[in-house]
Parts: sequence; structure tokens; C-alpha cells
Amino acid sequence: MKIWLDDVRPAPKGYILCKSVNEAIAAILQAEKAGDCIDVIDCDHDLGDYFEDGGDGIKLLDWLAERSTFYPVELHTMNPVGRDNMLRLINAYWPCNK
Repeated sequence: MKIWLDDVRPAPKGYILCKSVNEAIAAILQAEKAGDCIDVIDCDHDLGDYFEDGGDGIKLLDWLAERSTFYPVELHTMNPVGRDNMLRLINAYWPCNK
């Protein structure tokens, strides 16, 4: 399974589109329950109107780190400050980035 977290851009072929953090969390929990492999979570930072449903993309990374589920993450955000903050979190917690 490949998850695309973005409120505006369409998901590439083969990805599941999630427009909010809570929607992405639900997709992850469903995949885990079904025993499906999560190949990648590709994140945007700014989620516009969907911010009210779980926050910005960095909140998904916070949630993953809190539960020690370090799925592969890619970033497609165009927000340079958001990208830097997300990379800082990934570099601090994801084992493959230490």
C-alpha cells in the first residue's frame, strides 16, 4: 500500500489518497489490521481546509514516531519550512536515517 497525503494534488497511480491526517491514520490502522504492507507514505505539509481534521502533515509523522511505526516516508511538500521541520523529525526518529 502507498499512501498519498495531500489536500490538493491528486494521488499518483497506485496510491491511496488521504486529504487529512486523520484520514491517513485511519488508512494506516486499516492496513495494519488487514496485515497489508505499507510501502511508503508520501506527505505534504500544508493541508489547507483539512487542517481541522488532524493538523498539518507533520502531525502524521509525530503520530508515527510516538507509536514507533517507522514506515518509509517521502515528502512532496512545497513549503520549505514545513519540509525542514518534517526532515528534522524523520532524521531524529526514523532508524534508517540515523
